[in-house]
Amino acid sequence: MSWFESFILGLVQGLTEFLPISSSAHLRLTAAFAGWHDPGAAFTAVTQIGTEAAVIIFFRKDIGRIISAWCRSLVDRGMRRDHDAQLGWLVIVGSIPIGVLGLLFKDQIEGPFRDLRLIATTLIVLGLILGAADRLAARDARGDRGGHARPRKTIEQLSVKDGLLYGCAQALALVPGVSRSGATISGGLFMGYTREAAARYSFLLAIPAVMASGFLELTEIGEGHVSWGPTIFATVLAFVVAYAVIAWFMQYISTRSFMPFVIYRVLLGIALFVLVAAGVLSPHEGAAPGGGVSSG
Repeated sequence: MSWFESFILGLVQGLTEFLPISSSAHLRLTAAFAGWHDPGAAFTAVTQIGTEAAVIIFFRKDIGRIISAWCRSLVDRGMRRDHDAQLGWLVIVGSIPIGVLGLLFKDQIEGPFRDLRLIATTLIVLGLILGAADRLAARDARGDRGGHARPRKTIEQLSVKDGLLYGCAQALALVPGVSRSGATISGGLFMGYTREAAARYSFLLAIPAVMASGFLELTEIGEGHVSWGPTIFATVLAFVVAYAVIAWFMQYISTRSFMPFVIYRVLLGIALFVLVAAGVLSPHEGAAPGGGVSSG
């Protein structure tokens, strides 16, 4: 991998990780369209350490409060009713599905799941699901004929059941094209949470799974065409770009719909199908020998 490739891929990773359009799919497609080797799931997983570092810094006050409350709840029973302590446990519970499924389907994630036809399918299907969830949230905001809006749940109302369902939705992102944020936000909207609550928990839930995946895949870097220098460079760049994207996205969703992302996903998926059918791209274009488990 050249330094120019790492620059472009790091930029793409930072721009797409927290938008509901799938960072792993965009890394795969960027390489395919440019005629480069597939950077592989290991490269994706390691560069996601940079984007998750951006989450940790952006939500540092929330995270510090949650960790403090959770640690105190281990020795103080009274603290177990504290919302922040409960949220710490819910992040742990919600991280279980993606950890278990990531290990069970590691071989498929490294190979068959990176087929461009599957990515096109997941882009379209999850785009339509996100669209349906967004319309449901918009309908609740508009309210009934009398103009009475239907209240939606906040993150303070998160339950163990909902936390586990969020985790199951996040696990779908093991397939490139699904989008971890898109799947978890869609799940949250279907469960009746506000856009802000769904996005905030989605970002917090990603930290354990993505950081663990990235550190586990560090040993894979350097074994194939992806070397350490470009990977570190891409990771740092992804961190910087992702921080700016998080700040913008949290403001955007407070007043705007997800429909632009839905339209983009569907059009990209259709275009990808057309290019593969026309022979412009092979379903396994630029397939890389490297492996690893990533989500996004």
